Amino acid sequence: MAQTIQAPRTTVAATAESAVAGCGEVAGLLGGGRAAEELGLSRSEFARAVQLGLVRAGPPGVAGTARYTRTELDRVRSAGGFPDALRRRVETVAGAEAAATVLGVGPSRFTRLARCGHLIPVGYRINRYRAVVWLYLTAELRDFAAREPAMLTGSAPRADRELMAAKADLRPRKWRERHVGLLLRRTADPWERAAVLASVLPEDDVRATVPDPAERILLGALAPPPPYGHPQVPPAAEVAARLLRAGPPDEIGWYRTSLDFALTGARGQSKSTGERGPT
Repeated sequence: MAQTIQAPRTTVAATAESAVAGCGEVAGLLGGGRAAEELGLSRSEFARAVQLGLVRAGPPGVAGTARYTRTELDRVRSAGGFPDALRRRVETVAGAEAAATVLGVGPSRFTRLARCGHLIPVGYRINRYRAVVWLYLTAELRDFAAREPAMLTGSAPRADRELMAAKADLRPRKWRERHVGLLLRRTADPWERAAVLASVLPEDDVRATVPDPAERILLGALAPPPPYGHPQVPPAAEVAARLLRAGPPDEIGWYRTSLDFALTGARGQSKSTGERGPT
């Protein structure tokens, strides 16, 4: 049976990376730069708002660049407390010291809480020493402090002590889980959803889970670009690239199972509609 791949109609909807590309207006659709300006946000604030689904993209441009409708911008502007309330929702702090200050604890306690998975990063930077600097939503830190005051004082719970004794660091895994969840939330297309799941698997695991080369090509074409802030300088990009791939065997197994399930649905849609994917 001959296999064909139709050209993808869209990229995975509106990643924050593409959200800040372009600034003009075409046929009533605005580029990310222009949309950020009209909302009174900086480009990084706008990118975070797109990442979190607070600003939704419209039909993409010819090259897949994210575009935004005036209707969507009006919706965002009409929310109560705009723009200050929106800015508070996307505000981030970088690193343990700044995040600890928001929580009102010392950096060592904050680091333990983050490494044990109680606080989940929303992004990352790679500093000049090629070390990962995690970013946290200020609003989430404040919510945690109000919700879990007992975690901010006293001895660490037994589970945390065991994780720290094992030198565990759940930050990369928790960030990937969040990142994948946000990407999946933006699209209902089954092939795009499968591509999101495939994008966090090591290449050998993708080949093992997706033996059909034509399907792998399609998943690669639909894969989301790196998130906003992903470094371009090769040494730093190499460090950041490791954050994008699942590592522990059980994590890899979970994504392989999820990908296999997603592909079953995607193949079924292709057979019934012929719209996308190997036929």
